[in-house]
Amino acid sequence: MDINTFYALFSATCFTLTGLWWNVVHNRPGWGRNPAMRRAIGGVYLSFFLPALMGLFAQVGGTESPVIWRASFVVIALVGGVSMIVLLAQARADRQTWSVVATQAAAGVVYAVIAVLGLAPELVGGLGLRPIQVEALLLIVLIALAHALAWRFMVESTDRTHADA
Repeated sequence: MDINTFYALFSATCFTLTGLWWNVVHNRPGWGRNPAMRRAIGGVYLSFFLPALMGLFAQVGGTESPVIWRASFVVIALVGGVSMIVLLAQARADRQTWSVVATQAAAGVVYAVIAVLGLAPELVGGLGLRPIQVEALLLIVLIALAHALAWRFMVESTDRTHADA
């Protein structure tokens, strides 16, 4: 598949997932009453929204202007990484389960690798892939983690939500 086609489909899919997440949150108004749940909701939102933005910038920059996608990936990955660190710092107080914490930690690591490769794309030289392709693979992992985070959050918070009702 052409890398530009991949990023076009990827970005559209991520924006769709963001919209679906808004629908889930809208249909569970009790989630917004709890600060810990609001943080978790925001974390899931960013997990879909930030990769969508990276996909857009990859389309704009592509292989012709790598500085555009590289710079945007670094900045957006830093935002995602800091967000995951904040969520991890609050995890104990929010009584998050080990699976949510592990997923957030893994996402933080992936964001860090995305940022590093944006700064030093030559690190992928021995893989036989272009840096923008490796970043695409990392974004796929990030979306898989976001899916797992959304799933665990919905399953684990359903009992708490119904208990509070």
